[in-house]
This record gives sequence, structure tokens and C-alpha cells, in this order.
Amino acid sequence: MPAPAFLLPSHPLDPRRIDPQFLREARLLRDLGGEHHLVDHDALLAGDARAAVDRVPAGRGPFWYRGWMLPSDRYAAFAAALAERGGHLLTSPPGYASAHELPGWYGVFEGATPQSVWLPLAGAGSGAASGGGDASGGADGSGGGDGAGIAPPGPERLAAAVARLGGRGPAIVKDYVKSRKDEWGEACFVPELADLPAVARVVARFVELQGPYLAGGVVLRRFEEFTRVVWDADGTPSGASGLPDDGRGGRRRAVESRVWWLDGEPVLVGPHPDLPGCPSAPDLSGVRPPVRTLGCRFVTTDLAERADGSGWRVVEVGDGQVSELPRGIDPSRLLIALLAA
Repeated sequence: MPAPAFLLPSHPLDPRRIDPQFLREARLLRDLGGEHHLVDHDALLAGDARAAVDRVPAGRGPFWYRGWMLPSDRYAAFAAALAERGGHLLTSPPGYASAHELPGWYGVFEGATPQSVWLPLAGAGSGAASGGGDASGGADGSGGGDGAGIAPPGPERLAAAVARLGGRGPAIVKDYVKSRKDEWGEACFVPELADLPAVARVVARFVELQGPYLAGGVVLRRFEEFTRVVWDADGTPSGASGLPDDGRGGRRRAVESRVWWLDGEPVLVGPHPDLPGCPSAPDLSGVRPPVRTLGCRFVTTDLAERADGSGWRVVEVGDGQVSELPRGIDPSRLLIALLAA
């Protein structure tokens, strides 16, 4: 089988040029003897997958995609459009959804990641099936609409979700893919689950701010205290530890590592893109088995160490094709492995 080629996003204003965010990877690929072609990310998001891939030569591939995140349904359309041209992505649409959306990977990582429940919302974009979730999708009048008109879960669904999470203690609000940690006290952190009106306020604000970008539904995750640093305005860690940013002062961020896995093996370990100057050395012994069980070829795991030193936890799992590289890291080892896959 020929070596995989890479599909990279084109510049939003000039489809013949590479999106500047991925220019460095394109240059490294060229130096390594790799091949890349351009796809129109805006067209993919707009639902015109055939137009998005019209600059990809027919009969080529297989392909790795390295680009911006796509909703799972748009990724499936992307794969179908390439198949019409005789090419295929090395990550299948079901594999992409499993790694990209929390309900797809949570069951495999349960016990290694904070306890979570989720509430699908009608009109919230492509979402995974139920599991730890409530599949009613708005039977109590929640959900419905589309884009910015998505309604938050109603009080009965929220109360049931809180009960499944134990009913007490702090939690995080997110959707199937993203949180809004920059609006920590407003749309992310719930200090006490037993305060149901406060849970409803944070969830409602989160849904409002996500608007048409809300992925799948609302997730409630147990908050766990991780090792943190205060992140100064100039982008360097001060070394102080403490509670997360509550909107009144310093940016206190968990120190996370991002691990890139290919076929169940770690290929590249580096800092999280949010804290590129904070390298760490995570213990991967408890992560390798679930990564292999998940069965997705190219994934990332974001790991953080508990503040009490009791172990490393999986904060997020992601599809490696759409996971950001931190500034300052050399991805050559990763690209070499992908070219040989």
C-alpha cells in the first residue's frame, strides 16, 4: 500500500494556499518526502463536501486529515466525498466519532477519567448514542430548535443527571467535545451539585454561549483537583498553585500533558497547547490498555496529575487528526510514524 498522503485545510481566503496554522506541518511533510493536498474546511462545515475535496486528485490515498475540528456528521460526509473520488481516510467515520465525542470513549476510560453523565439535546449537532446519558433528547420540553435556539435541559432532566452523579460535590459543565473554561465561574464550574438552581444557571449559560457550536448535548463531569500553576499574562507559568480561576484574579490552570497515540502506542508526548511552557512526564501505564481497547488508530489523550499525587487522570480523549499541537514542540516523530502507518 502506498504511503498515506495528508489532507490539510486551505487558506480561507485563497483555496490554493495552506491555512497558516498548518504551514509548519506542511513544510515538515515536504522535508520528509510526504505528500499533501488541500481541502476547504469552510465548505465541509457548510455541508458541501464534494466542493471541499475538489482539489484532491482522484484515485489517491489513503489519507490522514490534519485540520480543524469537524462535527461527526460532517466528517462522515467528508469521507463519503473522498470515496466517490477513489480515496479513503485512514480514520473511519465511526472511529472519528468514538474518539472525538465523550459518549464514544467514556465507557472505555471509565475509572481512569472523572465520572460523567450526559444529556443529549435535540438540534445540538451530531452526537453519540446514549450510555451514561439520558436519551430522552428533550421530552420534558428541553432541546429543540437549532443553532442559537437550542434550549438547555429542563429541571427534571438536570435533577436526574445530578442524582446519577451522586448528588453532591463540585462539577464541570461541557458538551460532547468542548468546555468553556475561559468563562469558568459563569459557564463551566459548578461549586455544588446539590444547588440545583446554580447547576441550571451554569448549564443555561453554557448552552447560550455555545450556541450553534454546541456538540451533541450537555455533559456534567465530577470536578477533580489537579496540579495547577498560575498562568501569567506573558504566557509563562509563575509556579504558584491554587484553585481554578474564578473570574476575579490569576489564571490558575491544570498542568496537562497531551499524548499522541498511533495503533495503541505513544508516539509523541508534550504539554497541552494551553500551557506550552509547562512540560510534564505523565505515567502512561494506566492509559495504554484503554487506548488499545478503544481501537481507534490515531488518538490523543490529555492527562493531568491529581493534586494529592495519587495518580494521573484522563481529562480528555480526542481524534488525533484534529488535535492541536502545542507551540515549540517538534512533530517530526509523529509525522514520520503517520507516514509509515
